[in-house]
Amino acid sequence: MSFFLGIDAGTQSVKAELIDVGRGEIVAAETVHFGRELPEYGSPNGFVPNPDPKVRMADPLMWLDALDRVLEKLRASGAPLDRVAGISGSGQQHGSVCLNRHFRQLLAALDPAKGLSEQLRPALARRLAPIWMDHSTGAECAELDDRFGTRLQKVTGSPAIERFTGPQLRRFARREPEAWRETAEVHLVSSFLASVLAGKSMPVDFGDGAGMNLLNLETLEWDPEFADFTAPELLRKLPAAVRSDLPAGNLSAYFAKFGLTPGIPVVPFSGDNPNSLVGTGATDPGTAVISLGTSDTFFASMPRFRTDPDGCGHVFGNPAGGFMSLICFANGSLARERVREACGVGFDFFDRTACEITPPGNGGKLMLPYFEPEITPPVAQPRVHCNFDPDQASPAERTRAVLESQALSMRAHSEWQQENFTRIRVTGGASRSGAFRRILADVFQSPIETIAVTDSAALGAALRAANAIGGYPFPELYRKFCATVETVRPVPERAALYGEMLRSFRSFEAAHAGAGSGK
Repeated sequence: MSFFLGIDAGTQSVKAELIDVGRGEIVAAETVHFGRELPEYGSPNGFVPNPDPKVRMADPLMWLDALDRVLEKLRASGAPLDRVAGISGSGQQHGSVCLNRHFRQLLAALDPAKGLSEQLRPALARRLAPIWMDHSTGAECAELDDRFGTRLQKVTGSPAIERFTGPQLRRFARREPEAWRETAEVHLVSSFLASVLAGKSMPVDFGDGAGMNLLNLETLEWDPEFADFTAPELLRKLPAAVRSDLPAGNLSAYFAKFGLTPGIPVVPFSGDNPNSLVGTGATDPGTAVISLGTSDTFFASMPRFRTDPDGCGHVFGNPAGGFMSLICFANGSLARERVREACGVGFDFFDRTACEITPPGNGGKLMLPYFEPEITPPVAQPRVHCNFDPDQASPAERTRAVLESQALSMRAHSEWQQENFTRIRVTGGASRSGAFRRILADVFQSPIETIAVTDSAALGAALRAANAIGGYPFPELYRKFCATVETVRPVPERAALYGEMLRSFRSFEAAHAGAGSGK
């Protein structure tokens, strides 16, 4: 059987994609949007509104209802779920679900006549789960830094990060000690949903586990010292950490009501970024991916474990083996849209015309578009810096300035990987901009490839299932599902120009962003 199912539990929705490897097609895809389809949870943007803008928490029961609904949508659409040979999935990274001692018993006794949320509600030791958007753990991160210094990053691949799971658990254990004592096990969003599907507690894979400030990437085991400092008895409450290329469970009988076959293998879920590395066909060294969304992300395979000396880049496990980098730029399309609106121009002008009527390099004009707090480099207070007077610049010049500066920032903050990228794949809404792709090609001096992949996390999960269960090699899967649609090749004569601009950009950023000091 060549049918495999991938499930992605993202920030605002749960998606499912069913692939037929034999035909090389996505044969069915469905989505349940939390805000539109589950309004009873009061989470229009995927989290419960809180007066404190640093607090971002979601209801795990909402994810369970969405899982039921997305599978029911697939069943109702006539998707051949009875032919599915295996399942894997993806979850938004860093979020944690704290469960009590009843969790495993309830999983083993799921009744298909009832919904998942109704049956598993009693298993929650913590009613709401912090998600990756939560950045309320500044004090906890400072304590981890004071205790471990640079060792935390050298061992786990990241310094203490407010959005990561470890600091979140430290905050929870300190503020709600009784609820923490009732917590028998801690799952990530990915391993929680995998556990529900398998009807038993499932392990955490290396890819997602690395986003916790707890996994030793040298030994690929939970670090006892970090765990003990983070929260009392945390090591006992963590699932096993495992590689994600082997099945770890079998589908619960509960899911037969959707037409799935009980007992088919369930492969450990991973995080959305590791899955997207697979879903974009970029697990081999030499290929990088730039996802151009509300935030921009740069990620790539890393054959060797190496960390960013500036602390901006993170290292996760690569589901195909080895490691992967990830760098997040919070002011992505958000900044581009702010500039477009300020210039009073349409999308066609911004995405094409502006760069047709301005020269590469734009007379050296640079912009640090921190309309919101920035992650890379860390900038706490929003502020836009320009080395020119925006009021004296044309809309076309301001457009090219933000696009070139964002491309230069990506190159500057990705060079710690010491990889010669032979190609870069772009996804996300802004990847449709021919002007931006041209700039990226010339700044990186690398071919920029567009691929026809919309939901890379869900697709990556399905491809991982096909590889682990069906034995299909990743290169074969990539040829079928991740083929290049268009390639923009660099102009070699522009290498010197952008090399000089890169040096100017580094100096400009260091002067106005504090070289990563958080100013």
